[in-house]
Amino acid sequence: MASSSSTLDPDNLNAIFKAYDVRGTVPDQLDEALAEATGAAFVEVIGAPTIVVGHDMRPSSPGLASAFAAGATAAGADVVMIGLASTDQLYFASGHLDHAGVMFTASHNPAQYNGMKMCRAGALPIGTDTGLAEIRDVVIRGGHEPAATAGSISEQDVLEAYAAHLLSLAPVEGRKLKVVVDAGNGMAGLTAPTVFDLIGTEQAEMVPMYFELDGTFPNHEANPIEAENLHDLQAKVLETGADIGLAFDGDADRCFLVDERGEAVSPSTLTGLIAARELAKEPGSTIIHNLITSRSVPELVTELGGKPVRTRVGHSYIKATMAETGAIFGGEHSGHFYFRDFWKADSGMLAALHAMAALAETDQPLSGLLAEYERYVTSGEINSTVTDQASIVDELEATYADGDGVTVDRLDGLTVSHDDWWFNVRPSNTEPLLRLNAEGSDTATMERVRDDVLAVIRRQS
Repeated sequence: MASSSSTLDPDNLNAIFKAYDVRGTVPDQLDEALAEATGAAFVEVIGAPTIVVGHDMRPSSPGLASAFAAGATAAGADVVMIGLASTDQLYFASGHLDHAGVMFTASHNPAQYNGMKMCRAGALPIGTDTGLAEIRDVVIRGGHEPAATAGSISEQDVLEAYAAHLLSLAPVEGRKLKVVVDAGNGMAGLTAPTVFDLIGTEQAEMVPMYFELDGTFPNHEANPIEAENLHDLQAKVLETGADIGLAFDGDADRCFLVDERGEAVSPSTLTGLIAARELAKEPGSTIIHNLITSRSVPELVTELGGKPVRTRVGHSYIKATMAETGAIFGGEHSGHFYFRDFWKADSGMLAALHAMAALAETDQPLSGLLAEYERYVTSGEINSTVTDQASIVDELEATYADGDGVTVDRLDGLTVSHDDWWFNVRPSNTEPLLRLNAEGSDTATMERVRDDVLAVIRRQS
């Protein structure tokens, strides 16, 4: 396939093919010509006979998905279009149907963005080192010859099967719950009604917020990791007297909780809760946590007889480590939760169902249920603009390395640990930023460590 589209320029392709996905602005960085070329390259590199394709609610998504399908079928693959979907619904389709998959979404990014998340059959992730760079290089090379026999395009609705599978893994039974769901005008507006219909109104009353699928995000950014994007949900939980609030990002692969007091729940706390539930089912299992997750998670896993394994930040590392260790569950502080029984893929809705199931089984409010998983005080992620990131990280290591009771490692950026506190500083892969996460045994300890580290970071910012 030949094209004169400027999006096929090597500089552009190198910019938008990221470590784990493709992401850029439409149409200057990502257009249908590039999507079509990527479809053909995907078939050449992955060799998949059938590809399942889904897309989110962004205005550009249907056209991009159709263009990818055209490129893939011209290269000889069959394509199963599942239409509007959440990213974890696409992972379900890939695992359930045993096909490679591509999801068109830019997750929580603003409306002008779009992108592609790719996987092999069984929802096995494709990143830079596992095919994505090769796909990019094939697109750059161009000149794709059509296959002798073109593939076919069919449509399949997997939403009901997806919802049923999630509920088979985390059935919600017990007392009736009132649940506020903020879809942020993203794909949870499609998936949540089907999931809650299967749960049944006698078990859960859903209060919907921003369920209209609208890729312009008219109410707030579909990025619940930012505190301001939770304000509407927090207010609605208090207004309605709900037991729990759920906030999803744009493609609904991440979920954040709000308790009955309107307080945001740390993703590390939810990681601890789900880890405890999974270990109750399979004692002694391995649980994955990334290195900015609260120290409470590995402590809890160890206390429950499980095996905590620490990884770098990023879904490809989590999934690879899950495969290597046979882990039953993995959690990231960014709100991604990974399940062995969901093809090692992440699902915001499954994480939400675990929280609801645990809550329905007890008479406690959510804040009480979660109290045992909240042992430390965290700073949240703090970003600072820094030109020379490496020198700052080296200075921090030199400053702290010889301290009493201090350990240092470079697994992902710099982590400095003490009995009473720890912090991690990681450079951004794409921006001149340093990301700080700190945790302490109490508020004063955390704030002291946070402020001391920021003083070093921001002296050159």
